[in-house]
Amino acid sequence: MTGLLVTGIGVVAPTGVGVEEHWSSLVRGEPAIRPVEGFDAQRYGVTLAGQVRDFVPADHVSPQLMVQTDRWTWMSLAAATLAAEDAGYTAPEDVYATSVFLASGSGGNEFSQHEIQGLWAKGPRSVGAYQSIAWFYAASTGQVSIRDGFKGPSGVVVTEAAGGLDSIGWARRVVRRGTPAVLVGGTEAGLCPYAVLCQATGGRLSEATRPEDAYLPFSRRANGHVVGEGGAILLLEEPGAAAARGARRVWGEVAGYAATHDAHHHEDAAPDAVQYARAIRLSLADAGAAPEEVDLVLADGAGVPELDRLELEALAAVFGDRARPVPVTAPSSWTGRLMAGGSALNVATALLAMRDGIVPGTAFLDDPVEAPGVDLVRAGRVQDLSTVVVLARGAGGFNSSLVLRRHEGATS
Repeated sequence: MTGLLVTGIGVVAPTGVGVEEHWSSLVRGEPAIRPVEGFDAQRYGVTLAGQVRDFVPADHVSPQLMVQTDRWTWMSLAAATLAAEDAGYTAPEDVYATSVFLASGSGGNEFSQHEIQGLWAKGPRSVGAYQSIAWFYAASTGQVSIRDGFKGPSGVVVTEAAGGLDSIGWARRVVRRGTPAVLVGGTEAGLCPYAVLCQATGGRLSEATRPEDAYLPFSRRANGHVVGEGGAILLLEEPGAAAARGARRVWGEVAGYAATHDAHHHEDAAPDAVQYARAIRLSLADAGAAPEEVDLVLADGAGVPELDRLELEALAAVFGDRARPVPVTAPSSWTGRLMAGGSALNVATALLAMRDGIVPGTAFLDDPVEAPGVDLVRAGRVQDLSTVVVLARGAGGFNSSLVLRRHEGATS
């Protein structure tokens, strides 16, 4: 099967609302991790987060829909609109020609917290009817589908931080079955007391109080990750359909994808990187690409020493025999980990990097760990990019790998 084309990108992230706003922030090397605003997060052991500060929901969501939905769905609705506008895509007459297949790691946190508080303070009658749908993992998929009239086969992927890539894997299945266009990716909004407490119990959040000490993938100073919100939604199209409607831009091609599972433990990582390396190899085989052809890897970058070690082990297993070490960067270090939204945002970042021939560095990587066979990108660099691998792992053992290629007929 010819790879799907990415024809539209919508970004709502700590680095900015809009694809160019996000990219310019990364290129300038501006950390988007700041002190948490809106509540006292220190009660839960953290003080920093990647918050979307310049997002005005009313600019993107109708008042009627806002009262029914959570902040994460507001972001998905906005990003879906931005992706369609970027692609110049309007709903075709065939309402079944467009699908929505998004990812979610945590659902409608803030909405649920308010309803639970009402339940305990005032009783069951204070809980609104919208609680039953606003928290649900599929809420964003459903609301985008309903609002925009997209009735193709749709769904939601719940594989935590791997979800953004896995939604693309599902989109390929949908297209094989005859649907020419699919919105993929996802957003998250896990920054309220309830959500932060849930994440803090996992023991992987950084307690650092300064951004330069917090989320440090592949650093000897790594001490956990920082929560982030937002993400990206992308429009994928079958090449013939994109050409037939006169798509004005092609960001790149989805050349290969694979996913594996550690099958080890519901929380603890596997003691080796066998299944993670296998996912990378399978995605390269799916793309018909050799390890030597890969110009850049966007890593999962957990920021937890043991998980970083396992990721480097997987990369060495796949790319260690190359004549030159493979460049590896972790752009999520600038935004925090956005769960499903983070892997989707990394796909957008990879496509932008290919467009401009710029590799964003890893934030505050002043003391990197030993990484045989891997070239950890500490500062932004200019580099021609034609094949890029994006990696993601989800808590519980999910491993996903996506291969992107520059589309030779692409226009900027």
